[in-house]
Amino acid sequence: MQFKDKVVVVTGSSRGIGKEIALSFAKEGAVVIINSSTNIQALEDLQKEIHLLGGKCIYFLGDVSDYDFVSFMFKSIHEKFEQVDILINNAGISHIGLFTETTPEQWKRIIDVNLTSLYNCCHVALPPMIRNHHGTILNISSIWGVSGASCEVAYSASKGGVNSFTKALAKELGPSNIRVNAIACGVIDTQMNNWLDEDEKNNLLEQIPLMRMGSPRDVANLCLYLCSDRANYMTGQVITLDGGMI
Repeated sequence: MQFKDKVVVVTGSSRGIGKEIALSFAKEGAVVIINSSTNIQALEDLQKEIHLLGGKCIYFLGDVSDYDFVSFMFKSIHEKFEQVDILINNAGISHIGLFTETTPEQWKRIIDVNLTSLYNCCHVALPPMIRNHHGTILNISSIWGVSGASCEVAYSASKGGVNSFTKALAKELGPSNIRVNAIACGVIDTQMNNWLDEDEKNNLLEQIPLMRMGSPRDVANLCLYLCSDRANYMTGQVITLDGGMI
């Protein structure tokens, strides 16, 4: 197992893409640290599932947009392990609505969860990585951060920030042998898209050359590759995973 005993942190991992990423790394032998801001039952269920697979898992309940919580979480991890080998920043929220009807509170919340959380996690996780000259960071982004989406200005702005954050941090950390990449996901079949009715889903599918939504497993498969030694010359990249949509 290529990730045996590697310490992997996956934020926002109680469901959907994050859950599938956590399970995939656990199956590869990693020690997986999972996180959710509110759903402790989902974290406990996922931990049990990983344990039944013979894997190792620790969970932390808290909001990664809160720097104090992130500091506590990584302090606890660093006390138990020498460092985090892989950090996957997956926590995120969406918002659909006209820009003119987006309140300052909604704007701030989206930016905090989708972008500030990357600052928080990377800022706290990086010192041991830099000291040990070893580590991988992977940010889960969106194609709307590349092309923009009508009625999703705040979300698009936050993911555009994730993409620029990824490219800039990769350049800064390259000399420390730390790779930073992002996956710009297209339409992935998760609860985040449950608001779509059948007509809206069909209209979306018509825009995707592969004629289907992506699955969380599709994202997890790419995560495994990008965090593996097979991608050890790849950094500063925003990889589009969208079935050919853009």
